[in-house]
Amino acid sequence: METGYSDKAYRWNRENYSSRRRFVDIWSFVLTLMFKIWRYNKSWSYPGGVTEAKQAARRKAQAVWIRTTLLDLGPTFIKVGQLFSTRADIFPSEYVEELAKLQDKVPAFSYEQVEASIEQELSKKIPELFQNFEPIPLAAASLGQVHKAVLHTGEAVVVKVQRPGLKKLFEIDLQILKGITRYFQNHPKWGRGRDWIGIYEECCRILWEEIDYLNEGRNADTFRRNFRGYDWVKVPRVYWRYASPRVLTLEYLPGIKISQYEALEAAGIDRKIIARQGAQAYLLQLLNNGFFHADPHPGNIAVNPDGALIFYDFGMMGRIKSNIREGLMETLFGIAQKDGDRVVQSLIDLGAIAPTDDMGPVRRSVQYMLDNFMDKPFENQSVAAISDDLYEIAYNQPFRFPATFTFVMRAFSTLEGVGKGLDPEFNFMEVAQPYAMQLMTNMNGSESNSFLNELSRQAVQVSTTAFGLPRRLEDTLEKLERGDMRVRVRSIETERLLRRQSNIQLGMIYALIISGFTLSATLLLVNHHYVWLALLFGLIAAAVSVILIRLLLRLDRYDRMY
Repeated sequence: METGYSDKAYRWNRENYSSRRRFVDIWSFVLTLMFKIWRYNKSWSYPGGVTEAKQAARRKAQAVWIRTTLLDLGPTFIKVGQLFSTRADIFPSEYVEELAKLQDKVPAFSYEQVEASIEQELSKKIPELFQNFEPIPLAAASLGQVHKAVLHTGEAVVVKVQRPGLKKLFEIDLQILKGITRYFQNHPKWGRGRDWIGIYEECCRILWEEIDYLNEGRNADTFRRNFRGYDWVKVPRVYWRYASPRVLTLEYLPGIKISQYEALEAAGIDRKIIARQGAQAYLLQLLNNGFFHADPHPGNIAVNPDGALIFYDFGMMGRIKSNIREGLMETLFGIAQKDGDRVVQSLIDLGAIAPTDDMGPVRRSVQYMLDNFMDKPFENQSVAAISDDLYEIAYNQPFRFPATFTFVMRAFSTLEGVGKGLDPEFNFMEVAQPYAMQLMTNMNGSESNSFLNELSRQAVQVSTTAFGLPRRLEDTLEKLERGDMRVRVRSIETERLLRRQSNIQLGMIYALIISGFTLSATLLLVNHHYVWLALLFGLIAAAVSVILIRLLLRLDRYDRMY
């Protein structure tokens, strides 16, 4: 269990929830977070003055506070935090890194509740279903917990039981989050350029899918079929007679966690082979089937005594469609050729970049990255370094990395970290290189015809552009007629003259104010009964005079500059 997790914070763990209490808890978190973000930009809130180091330290502290508060708020917000950790386009890198650490280890619920859930879901009592059932769980998480059991046929299994009242808690929390989402969508600053409603709907879909254990069972079966030809990958079998939306029974496959390096070595398992096989297994998921494990942290991968990898927990899976894989390859070709325009266009087609009126800054950012970060050979690149560079460019820009893309990058980074722990000389890119080369060869045909393929590809591209030109011209004319398109022309000389004219008019207004207050002060001073009021008017005239002098100096400086 997370250190510092209090019973008070654990008040969400009950079957009858107080919607009013949840409303107060959730909005208190949101309002406190908004205050912290507002204070972050105020220089007076930094003792001794604001510096980049102090701002970075505050961002880190805020990220830790967000993670611990989400843990306190319970399952809905733990999962939402994990999903938000895929949105490097919205949150700073410190927030993304901290949210990625969210592990939903919470206290277990009682055995009586387990009995009641199983009987309600499977319509039989535990002794009728299992020869033996261990009351103490192997592991407990926010969504459910796992118990070891033995079927009457003698097969060892694990039974995954969902936490009682979870559906009701989700309904209450998501209703409150819907109101928060609308507030942010209508916010003049935070709502601009953000689809908070779309993010909310995506979170709802993923959350409801993850608490449907039948869906997880289907994912496990698909994953198992995809690896049936590889004896070095093991996936637990689903026992469908003992499965329901809230109870899932799986084959018991014990193993050593992939991150327990000393235990693996003590068992006589070659750590270097395991490091390479972990990377290969993930590359096969992506490239062969497009169906991959979206949460491959070390707790979900183990190694059996024979040295085979075991995968657990199939609630969160990702899918890459064939057309997206082709788009990703187009991006890869653009990166290989250091063609910023090609990369930007492919990312727009993938939906990773929101097109804007002026794509110049985005193209320059991409080209700068290609010129400065892609000089190393492919096999010497670090996945973590590349993803950090991408997140740095994406933050607060019109980039919108899809959740699938971020899940893939995070999985690569995780596997690279585990691989280096298993084998200090491990390099993920070195393992990935032959797969990438094979995929590129498959897309381009044989290497002997690569020049002709590229020539034909460019010819097709030119012809496609030529055939599409009339349609594009027609669309442009329609937008002009409807007023959907604006033509923006900028003249530096005209802007300078307009700015000067505006400042002259402002100076005349200041002069009139000074004259009025000076005349009023003089008249009041003549009448000895209003000396203090005359002094006040004189001070106002003097203050406006200072402003007028500064304006005249600025006008003189503009004249010298131009």
